Amino acid sequence: MKRFVLSLVAVLFGVAPIEATALSPPRSTVIAKSSVTSSQLTSSSKDPLSTVNLPVRTAQVTSVSQLSDVQPTDWAYQALQSLIERYGCLAGVPGEQFQGMRALTRYEFAAGLNACLDRFVELPPSIAPEDLATIRRLQAEFETELQLLRGRIDDLESRVATLESQQFSTTIVMGGESIFALSSGFGGDSSGDGTTNTVLTHLTRLGFVGSFTGRDRLRFELQAANFDERGFANPTGFNSDMALLSFQGNTENEVELSKLEYRFATFSDRVVFTIRPVGFSLSSVLTANSPYFDAGRGSISRFTEASPAFKLGRLESGLGFDWLMTDTVRLQVAYGVRDGDDPEEGRGLFNSEHSALGVQLLLKPSPTILAGLSYINAYSGNGRLDTFTGSFIADTNAFIDEPAQIHTVSGTLQWRLARDLTFSTWGAWFFTEALESEARATTTTYLFALGYSDPFGNDGDLLAFLFGQPPKLVDGENLFLGEDEDTSLHFELFYRWRLNDNISITPGIFVVTHPEHDSDNEALVVGTIRTTFRF
Repeated sequence: MKRFVLSLVAVLFGVAPIEATALSPPRSTVIAKSSVTSSQLTSSSKDPLSTVNLPVRTAQVTSVSQLSDVQPTDWAYQALQSLIERYGCLAGVPGEQFQGMRALTRYEFAAGLNACLDRFVELPPSIAPEDLATIRRLQAEFETELQLLRGRIDDLESRVATLESQQFSTTIVMGGESIFALSSGFGGDSSGDGTTNTVLTHLTRLGFVGSFTGRDRLRFELQAANFDERGFANPTGFNSDMALLSFQGNTENEVELSKLEYRFATFSDRVVFTIRPVGFSLSSVLTANSPYFDAGRGSISRFTEASPAFKLGRLESGLGFDWLMTDTVRLQVAYGVRDGDDPEEGRGLFNSEHSALGVQLLLKPSPTILAGLSYINAYSGNGRLDTFTGSFIADTNAFIDEPAQIHTVSGTLQWRLARDLTFSTWGAWFFTEALESEARATTTTYLFALGYSDPFGNDGDLLAFLFGQPPKLVDGENLFLGEDEDTSLHFELFYRWRLNDNISITPGIFVVTHPEHDSDNEALVVGTIRTTFRF
């Protein structure tokens, strides 16, 4: 029995925590897309519909040989072998690593002691008096911790029973959000009547996530929304895509399938493949690298949430992969089309009139910096960019209205200047060449932003200021509508107030000077109070 007690004490006392790597492997993106990007540099959360973690079940250890980090030459090997194989009192250790050098708390020691005492009851009663004295002394020493531990176990058992009786599914996790917004605006395009009324709208999404192996993810999402007639951007309002909000959409309150996706990891979890036949954009695979790319908790305008380069082509379906080349370098490749579900001529996955192939290097040179460099080669049957973020002239390439090749180069950066202060920026250049004439166009866009997390000490709050130029056609030849003559500038300010884990309220306002890059247009102003409920 003395050997039993000494084995317990020897194994349970060790030191030295294990540090996480600078950049998590793509395996984390199987369960939580972009969890190694923006979330490391800002306190803003990602969409819960894409960050639902599924439990990975591991078998209990019944032999010391199952522990990959324990070697026969380790000083506590014999003690650990006795506890696991002879006495069986540490058989509940999960996983494939013992982590014997990790620091131990009194509660953890009490848990281990309690497991061994329970096992001890099953052993033969022939025990030496001195061993009984040792056991009783340990019981007395840790009596408080053992009582607390038993209380916690009883509470956990009760909560687990409740969860099991109320759970939606044993294999599928459900999550969602509802965004209610009270919005209004004034000013804008002189060619429209500028009539905009205050509106109350919603965007509601319900997501389901399942896994078959623990290293894959099947996800689908249902959506309903009611922001009618393109919102403030409609021709009778501001008549400009520069007035679009990040959370607006319209299904006439009918439920529709908005996303369908399957991801799986290969090559030692360093490569993640994505297949998304519904709801695809280049940012489905290429990390947007923006702390504001979240309809419910990020920026309030469509332009500022992420670079327009990742919205190119109004794509619908596609696939790609994310490869963790080193701990600080990721290679991402995405291919998408607009009519991938249609077998007719000029459509389909490889013959669509609208397609795009994007490649991005995501670099993390330091714990506080994340940068992305991307190149996109796209084909447009009507010569349009279709990002719906800039002027009509820029988005249609001055109405080329013929097949064109589009080359896009863009860069993104997030830099945590201090613990609560994050600077971010992006810029993109679009080079379009018509394939049936000599028409060509060059369009540019950029943004700078500064985010201050928890300015008043309330965890999860975010104050952000964003400034940039929506896509503008700056140079071209043989263009039907010519170039953009003036320059629009976008100014945005919002404050996200976190009430609790499930509710946040975001008042915000943005101003666009000279909408449509036309100095004849007065500035447009849009304000909103967005309330997001997550479950």
